[in-house]
Amino acid sequence: MAVIRCNKCTLLAEQADNLVNQKIACPKCGASTLVYPTIYFIEKLLDKYFTAQREVIRLSSQASPATPQTALAKGNDAITGIDLANTDFLASELQHGPIYDWFHKKQIKVQANMRGVDTSGFFDEIAEIIGGNLPVLKEVLERIRWSQQKEHASATISLDKKSPEDAKAISAFCQQLYDFSFVAKCFHNKPENNVRVILQTAPTIRNFFNGEWLEWHALMTCLRYAKERQRRFSCTRGLNLTLANGDPYEIDVFMLIDGDTPVCIECKSGEFRQNIDRHLALKKRLGMDGRQFVMCIAGLSDENAKAFSAMYDLTFANERTLAERLTRLF
Repeated sequence: MAVIRCNKCTLLAEQADNLVNQKIACPKCGASTLVYPTIYFIEKLLDKYFTAQREVIRLSSQASPATPQTALAKGNDAITGIDLANTDFLASELQHGPIYDWFHKKQIKVQANMRGVDTSGFFDEIAEIIGGNLPVLKEVLERIRWSQQKEHASATISLDKKSPEDAKAISAFCQQLYDFSFVAKCFHNKPENNVRVILQTAPTIRNFFNGEWLEWHALMTCLRYAKERQRRFSCTRGLNLTLANGDPYEIDVFMLIDGDTPVCIECKSGEFRQNIDRHLALKKRLGMDGRQFVMCIAGLSDENAKAFSAMYDLTFANERTLAERLTRLF
């Protein structure tokens, strides 16, 4: 059924579907009233509800003693007392509120995954370890990802041709994967000079090795950047967008600095060239400067990052230079 809501007498009533988008006389007062599709009416109602809910939370926060959440929203002393690598306070409606409002002004629907910024687990720690030493640890990621795709129960990393330093780093990393439950078991086979790991099958772990580690690394880079510079911010990871024409997008990492300056980071651990036009179109739709829309490509050489940035109105970086790129924004 369709629905009307009279602006004169406030009557809310069902109507036949064949009257959608037509104006009829209100059954109660006779005023001309538009007939809406039920889904459209509900979406508008929910938009108003959540906007009002966020405003109530904001006003309540101002009237109550400061807490970590209200401190974040108000940009208090820049969350100096919070361990960004071990907190769930980012995973809240309040923290995401400014992001919802920013996209709403652009008539873009958004859906955030609150757990995407919950750093209580170990995803961020392992991601930062990888990002800090990708050339050495890349083979471990590739072996695990390949084994996952082939539905193998384990992955073996040979240390034969590694330098003593690299072999030690790989062995320590595999042990950390076990300590943090990213793998079910870890065997250090000294006679054969390799490390064998038994894989976990949980979807979150599979997704992490399939590329989400770079999103976590980018998120933590943004959070540390904002905290060090004492900036107000809202952040999200894995943000789903629906444009007015119905086109869907997903932004890997999005941060809003000081309530009005957006930073968008797209993370790619594999092929990325076929998506450049799509990212350029999204950047234009969001009204962002090329410096604010960052393509973080794992393993991309500094030379190629510089060249691609000169070719396109986007900023290219790798896992090592992302922090440096952020410092050039403000």
